[in-house]
Amino acid sequence: MNDIECDQGHQNTMTTFTFIAGLLFLVAGAEVLVKGASRLAAAIGLSPLVIGLTVVAFGTSTPELAVSLKAALSGQPNIAIGNVVGSNISNVLLILGLSALVAPLVVARQLIRFDVPLMIALSLAVLGLSLDGTFNQLDGGILVAGLVGYVVFSVRQSRRENARVAAEYHREFGLAPKAGSNLPVNLFLVIAGLGLLVMGSHWLVGSATTLARYLGVSELVIGLTIVATGTSLPELVTSVIAAFRGERDIAVGNVIGSNIFNIMGVLGLASLVTPAGIEVPAAVIRFDLPVMIAVAFACLPVFFTDGGISRPEGAVLLGYYLAYTLYLVLAAAHHDALPEFSAVMQYFVMPLSALTILVVTVRELRKKMLWKGTG
Repeated sequence: MNDIECDQGHQNTMTTFTFIAGLLFLVAGAEVLVKGASRLAAAIGLSPLVIGLTVVAFGTSTPELAVSLKAALSGQPNIAIGNVVGSNISNVLLILGLSALVAPLVVARQLIRFDVPLMIALSLAVLGLSLDGTFNQLDGGILVAGLVGYVVFSVRQSRRENARVAAEYHREFGLAPKAGSNLPVNLFLVIAGLGLLVMGSHWLVGSATTLARYLGVSELVIGLTIVATGTSLPELVTSVIAAFRGERDIAVGNVIGSNIFNIMGVLGLASLVTPAGIEVPAAVIRFDLPVMIAVAFACLPVFFTDGGISRPEGAVLLGYYLAYTLYLVLAAAHHDALPEFSAVMQYFVMPLSALTILVVTVRELRKKMLWKGTG
């Protein structure tokens, strides 16, 4: 009996150590990644926003890619689809919400003009492609080809803008702005930061799951909370650290870029490698995909107001994430409080939110029209 208790105590100690180490790796990895990415942007002539939309976003989405590919090849469509949809919802509500609470976020005009509308269009496209009940290899090929086109367009657009800025700088001062140096070092920092993020998220999710089981938490709650949020930990920590360091383009670009990559890259590749296609559960079509689309649409008015995300807006986003998570838990547990909770959300919270968004959007449009008229 004493030997068993000793082994259990040793296991708990190792699990706790792994949990703490995973958390430290996440923070350190995000710090290194943001520093390397911001310097890399200057070194290769790309804006921090584009680096956040591509290098950082795609790198922090590595856990989602690994989970969805493994699930698709193992015949687990619920995980493959749910991982993408759930991550896109949590990226906006949880990650942008927490990042804005750390520091109000400034949203680049390019996001409002191009990247957020693209995210909305892709969300609608996913719903359209899912109506036949599967994502087949043709759907996956189209999404992956779209991802390649998006990266090429973003890089070219950034280089054109940077070249225009450099020309203006030269005309004004007779000099060219200095680009960052030590390209290999900055590239190594990005790769090392991504490696630490992936390792840290793996350790943290695994140890947290073990601790939850030891404490008697059900497998259902573990899957809905720890594992679901675990694949978004790299995006979460990276955006929060970026906001704290003042790299707000990277903080916001990471979220929007991750959502775009989740749809075109993660879902596209998972569909492409599955000969029979990925079956889409009816519940996802009826509930989760509409929520993902609504969250994507909500980004435009939130980003549109004052060109940023304030702390109160971040708190609202975070509140919606908590409400969504609570609904999932209540629905999975068939809790008696589910009907009342659903009624409050459906007949009070959602209409009030839609009305608020509409009023704010109309007010901002009027302000901009008046400003243009007097300019």
